[in-house]
Amino acid sequence: MKKTGLIELEEMEFYAYHGHFEEEQIVGNKFLVNISIETDCSKAATSDRLEDALDYVSIYRITKEEMEKKSHLLEHLTGRIIDRIHEEFPQIVHSKVKVSKLNPPMGGRMEKVSITFER
Repeated sequence: MKKTGLIELEEMEFYAYHGHFEEEQIVGNKFLVNISIETDCSKAATSDRLEDALDYVSIYRITKEEMEKKSHLLEHLTGRIIDRIHEEFPQIVHSKVKVSKLNPPMGGRMEKVSITFER
């Protein structure tokens, strides 16, 4: 019987240099990334072998690498992350990537601003 699983990497925190304003690309800011991945977990559930599972350590690595490349827009950054995940793991059925910028420079108090892509 097929076992579709939802793998979630939650509240990954990065300090990075994304933003439209020049100061954001110099000073940087904290970001949170949440990723949900739907995939067939049947083989891993039976074998208990890492090589039969989706390697979520690699998902973290991809996210970290993309967070280290500057972007002006969260949309651009989020798109790069979701595209790379699907390129490296074509067995993914569905994914959701949410990137949040904490304390964005909006001229007033705001906890965060986020963009979410699904594919």
